[in-house]
Amino acid sequence: MAHASFDGLRVLSLESRRAKEVEKLIRTYGGEPFVVPAMREVKLESNRQALDFADRLLKGEIDVVLFLTGVGVRAMLEIVETKYDREIFLKALRATKIVTRGPKPEAALRELKVKSLASAPEPSTWHEVLATMDRAFGEELKSLRVAVQEYGASNPELLAELTERSAEVIKVPVYQWALPYDLQPLRETVQGIAKTGIDVVLFTTAVQVIHLMMVAQEMNCVPDLMRGLRSIAVISVGPTTSAELLHYGITPDFEPSRPKLGFLVNEAAQYAAKVLEQKRARAATLGLELLAEEMPLEQNSPDGAVTKAVPPRHGVRRVEQSTPTMAGFRDGLNSFEFLHEISSRIAAADPLHTVLDRIVEFVTMVIPCDSCFIYVLENDKLVLRASRNPHSDLVDRLDLQMGQGITGWVAEHREPVAIASKASDDPRFIPFKNVPEDTFEAMLCTPILCASKVVGVINLQHRLSYRHSEVEVRLLSTVGFLVGAEIERARLETEIVQLSDRLETRKAVDRAKGVLQREMSLSESDAYRLMQRESRQRRKSMREIAEAILLSDDLKKQKN
Repeated sequence: MAHASFDGLRVLSLESRRAKEVEKLIRTYGGEPFVVPAMREVKLESNRQALDFADRLLKGEIDVVLFLTGVGVRAMLEIVETKYDREIFLKALRATKIVTRGPKPEAALRELKVKSLASAPEPSTWHEVLATMDRAFGEELKSLRVAVQEYGASNPELLAELTERSAEVIKVPVYQWALPYDLQPLRETVQGIAKTGIDVVLFTTAVQVIHLMMVAQEMNCVPDLMRGLRSIAVISVGPTTSAELLHYGITPDFEPSRPKLGFLVNEAAQYAAKVLEQKRARAATLGLELLAEEMPLEQNSPDGAVTKAVPPRHGVRRVEQSTPTMAGFRDGLNSFEFLHEISSRIAAADPLHTVLDRIVEFVTMVIPCDSCFIYVLENDKLVLRASRNPHSDLVDRLDLQMGQGITGWVAEHREPVAIASKASDDPRFIPFKNVPEDTFEAMLCTPILCASKVVGVINLQHRLSYRHSEVEVRLLSTVGFLVGAEIERARLETEIVQLSDRLETRKAVDRAKGVLQREMSLSESDAYRLMQRESRQRRKSMREIAEAILLSDDLKKQKN
């Protein structure tokens, strides 16, 4: 396949948070970037709802918390900390059932040592969120009180469905979206689209569509904007954004194979020129008047509201999985950028899971795949410690012996394995229960090394047949060399923390046993068994029981 390139096309992005990143990507792929932020994140005028949620959570009145964004996780914690103790709130959160909308809130919660029960898969629309909750709770959902962390604006469809399915739904807004302070760049953008001064437009969120239409309405330019959009390549990041475009009568030309910024820009560079050529040829043949009849434009109603067109009959095309040049090293990063990117992701000296999540994010950005597992060697076993797909039941639980399966073979022989199709037919393959990736066709597996010692394995998998190029195999092997030392450092630090925690627990338990022996005239073994019984009955750890005994003893001494 040809090298992905915009070949000088004028590419518009309405991205706000990652404006510099998307501008660099467009330029990297040979486009002329026009990045005009269409929204800004603002704090709520009142944090009452978030603080009320925290109060109810601490009182045990919330059964499930649904987190929709990683930014929302952090924003919620900042709000809660203005009134409540951070650790007390996190402890209550850890004792609550957690569901997340995709990997970003999952990663944010993992940094806080909060584990989720389930995570919605891509494309992570409200449909996937709802299906995930149905699978996780079934009929039990009817009796549960669900708190929903909102982002920017409410999702009425999700809230309506959850209200019908559960005992109570509590909205927890933590921030909202507003138009930029300076609207002149957006006004110029509307005029640029209307006059076909743009060739490609990339939409990464439904709010961008809404704000663009709001500015066009203020300018009385909605029909002109709509005509302009129909004569340029319109690319949507995923179903939610596409639905908003369809609501206005604009059919996106396609969605990327994965709803990610890197994939969006790469695949736009591959296909936008052809799409644009076809659309403009069709417009020249049919005439803009006929196009207007095919897809009715919006009109301003007497009350000033925008009347939205009926969505077209045809769905949005989506790029096939595993495009050979998808967001790849060959098309996106030169050698220097590659080294800088991977080193910057592991230089923060973060905990093990955070390091691994960053490696997964980077690997899946530069090499096309449908799944990415990272196994870490611990006590002669390969333990699954990170996954691109949500696997809360497998991460930190699934382990392999050295030499077991293809992953174990790679660790034992310290060399990569690339299988283009029928991976399950390989004699080294061993299936595992409840691992959907075992049905995938292709696989690329490389060892992670530190000072010639194996510390783990990176495992990429594909639903469809896929022949990895020599560059991709070498690239993944290079990643394995680069990240090995950082993974080993993070693993050892995690071990040290765990050992320290066990030591502190042992000290607390020994002191608590002494208190029980003194106060209740018990033998050491009887005191220990009493604490064990309390731990089981109250569903508390031995350390929590010990600390409660010690606190009670301290209070008694102070009273005396």
